[in-house]
Amino acid sequence: MPVSPKRKEGPAEPFKQALTMATRSIAGDGTLECVYGSDPPGLQGRVARLPEPSRVPSKDEIAAIRGHADSIALMVACHNPKLHRRLAPSGGPARAVFEAVERARVEAIGAQRMSGMASNLTAKIEQHYARAKFHEISDRSDAPLDEALSLLVRERLTGQAPPERARAIVDLWRPWIEQRAGDVLTRLEDMVEDQLAFGRGLRDVLSALELSDELQDGPQEEGDEDTAPEQLQGEAESSEDGDGTQSSEMSAEEMADMQGDADDAELSDLGDIDQLEGDVDGQDQPRTAEPWRPNVSVLDSPEAFGYTVFSRTYDEIVAAEDLCDSDELERLRTFLDKQLQSLHGAVARLANRLQRRLLAQQNRGWDFDLEEGILDTARLSRVVTDPMHPLSFKRERDTNFRDTVVTLLLDNSGSMRGRPIMVAACCADILARTLERCGVKVEILGFTTRAWKGGHSRERWLAAGKPASPGRLNDLRHIVYKSADAPWRRARRNLGLMMREGLLKENIDGEALSWAHNRIVHRPEQRRILMMISDGAPVDDSTLSVNTGCYLERHLRQVIEEIETRSPVELIAIGIGHDVTRYYRRAVTITDAEELAGAMTDKLAELFDESVATRFAYHAALSTGRTGRLH
Repeated sequence: MPVSPKRKEGPAEPFKQALTMATRSIAGDGTLECVYGSDPPGLQGRVARLPEPSRVPSKDEIAAIRGHADSIALMVACHNPKLHRRLAPSGGPARAVFEAVERARVEAIGAQRMSGMASNLTAKIEQHYARAKFHEISDRSDAPLDEALSLLVRERLTGQAPPERARAIVDLWRPWIEQRAGDVLTRLEDMVEDQLAFGRGLRDVLSALELSDELQDGPQEEGDEDTAPEQLQGEAESSEDGDGTQSSEMSAEEMADMQGDADDAELSDLGDIDQLEGDVDGQDQPRTAEPWRPNVSVLDSPEAFGYTVFSRTYDEIVAAEDLCDSDELERLRTFLDKQLQSLHGAVARLANRLQRRLLAQQNRGWDFDLEEGILDTARLSRVVTDPMHPLSFKRERDTNFRDTVVTLLLDNSGSMRGRPIMVAACCADILARTLERCGVKVEILGFTTRAWKGGHSRERWLAAGKPASPGRLNDLRHIVYKSADAPWRRARRNLGLMMREGLLKENIDGEALSWAHNRIVHRPEQRRILMMISDGAPVDDSTLSVNTGCYLERHLRQVIEEIETRSPVELIAIGIGHDVTRYYRRAVTITDAEELAGAMTDKLAELFDESVATRFAYHAALSTGRTGRLH
């Protein structure tokens, strides 16, 4: 029997293997899994998502990837999620600031101990700001406070100045922050290795910056002074490692010991906070009917909200071109074009109308007859007729059209087979091309499952003896048809994959929406729009056969509520023959797939036609610390 040749190892595999081992060592967790792909870097459970290195990566790219890995490893080793959920504000700008500064604290611990890690983290931060356009911001209302404050705290803790391209936003906020919270920030410098003390000090910073409206759901600050000193011995022991006698490098064992000590002390303090919630100043307080809910996001920890997954081993996030070869993709795209020739003209007319509206908002405006600026050549004739007439200058006005990215999330379930999926593919194709011409980046994603009736996950569940309440029991398949940074011409043929027989199976909308949100929320653009296109409620026979009938729908509602109330992403939905208005606040339902193009262009036009005052109200409110939800 012939032996199949051994698969050739990619050139980046040795680097990935070495980085995975180093990440586990720093984190002190041998079970930590590192996956590489196009998704935004981050930590989900025990899985670390890292950028996929290019075939021949540069030194800066390697350093940035190492920086992401170091940041994630430090979050595992030096960050207690339970304590963080207790201390963090409930939402809004205060929550964003708290989380950004907490990450700066964790990264400062590694940067102070290891010079190599400090270089990697700096490369990661510089890469992030190199892709954004923060250096063009000249008004404080447009500068994100969480970014500025985290860089200020990083500067105080490590002595490293903000990156060149981020200096503008830091300089805009620095006087305002220093005037109100400079003394409190100085105190934080001595608490870097004590998460509990640092978190309490950071809440004082939020109060000084008038961001205390969102602090009401956190632990009561009145009881802090009653906490017994012996409860903080664990933190004191872990803090002793940060004195001047510490060596410049820290082993994985020291990281793990430090985190274990902190965990014990912090959990002890959490019990005290629970007691204080019922007994403040020695008096019994009345119990409310509504139970206290942990301050945790369903996007990060769905388990805390009752949604579990039996196995993520067989889930996949895959680029469209990796699911079939290029010849088949080309054939499928040709088939799609032939099927939609009649629809193409109507969709193109709607797209052109949207393009005219967008370009109208980006029209350049000028102020004339100025004493300085650009020479106005159209008025030179006045100087010829009257040599004593002064020269006239002009200056371009600033436009209010913000840097924007749009994600189109398409339901790739079996019920979309036929005309609906063809219309969705055509609309996504033409809108992506239209928005790209207007300077708006577009990402096109799809979601389905790898198999009918559960696939490998169900087989594993059956082999395990059918444990009760297994949670989601199918293998997810999330497809990237076009990434936001890829030009339309390169991704055009990928949309033909939707015509492939056997691709469309079942739909688990909640996890797909969470995945798409995590991709877009880390984008550097100032405005982020997520459009969900679906034709029904989430359905997966394997999952629903062993859980409650509303299991997937309940999770979808939780994810939608989280995005609509806490996220800066603007979420809209279009239902094809299905009433999505009962799920989404901003939604429209159409009865026929032929209406999809009009609904998509109309909803996008509504968002872009919002008044300048409404679009910038949130950023203006950040400067005062008084924000509410904008509808």
